[in-house]
Order: sequence, then C-alpha cells, then structure tokens
Amino acid sequence: MQLPVLAALVLIVAGVWSLVVWPQFLRRVMKDPRARDAAGKATRFLTVHVVLVSISMLLGLATAVIGVLGLLS
Repeated sequence: MQLPVLAALVLIVAGVWSLVVWPQFLRRVMKDPRARDAAGKATRFLTVHVVLVSISMLLGLATAVIGVLGLLS
C-alpha cells in the first residue's frame, strides 16, 4: 500500500504530538491531590489516568511509526 507523503507527515506529527503532550498531562495528574490517598497510596484517579496516558502514548508511537514507514515505502 502506498501512503501519500502528506498523509505520512500528518501521521508522524500526530504521533510525535501524543508523545510530547501526554507525559506533560501525566506530570500534572501526579501532582493532583486526588492522585494519592492520605497514606500515599495511588488512588483510582491516578491509576485510570496512568492507563489512559499509557494507551495514548502507545497509539501515538504506533501512529508515528506508520507515518515513518509510509515515507520509506
């Protein structure tokens, strides 16, 4: 399958965007008082956001890789 150069570039930019933005979001979530209970244990709030960020970053990485492969083919 041939991927147009513009489409490949859009995928790369979208993937890199996810890899840059989501870690910043997670840093803010981890500083949120709802992230830990009184004993310092992670709450569901933190757990859900870590899963969300992890999946989003994996999808961002996959998107960028597909874009790069599209440029190389």
